[in-house]
Amino acid sequence: MEITHAIRPRPEPAQGEPRVYGKHVYGNLYNCDREVLSNEERLRQIVVNAAKLGNMTLLDVRSWKIGEGVSIVAIVLESHITIHTWPEYAFATVDVYSCGKHTNPEKAFDYIAAALR
Repeated sequence: MEITHAIRPRPEPAQGEPRVYGKHVYGNLYNCDREVLSNEERLRQIVVNAAKLGNMTLLDVRSWKIGEGVSIVAIVLESHITIHTWPEYAFATVDVYSCGKHTNPEKAFDYIAAALR
């Protein structure tokens, strides 16, 4: 599976500005397991597990079956996790954003990427 993603650290705040801490990890996942990509309940569980592994506080998970694919949106206290799938292309996009030094969005992203293989 090919993974593309970007991590951009926030620059240091100017003198006197409040420090905002956020990490955004996102990517396109290719050559994924088509059965997993079309399984709405499995994808919901993957997001729940990813939030736990990333030390995020899960508030809600919503999902929609759209054609062959699924869109999952998880709201976490620290921000969000999303997965959008296209099983017909064995392709998914994943977006994990979190605020707070206690979270680990990279770990959540890596778990999702491995689970979609």
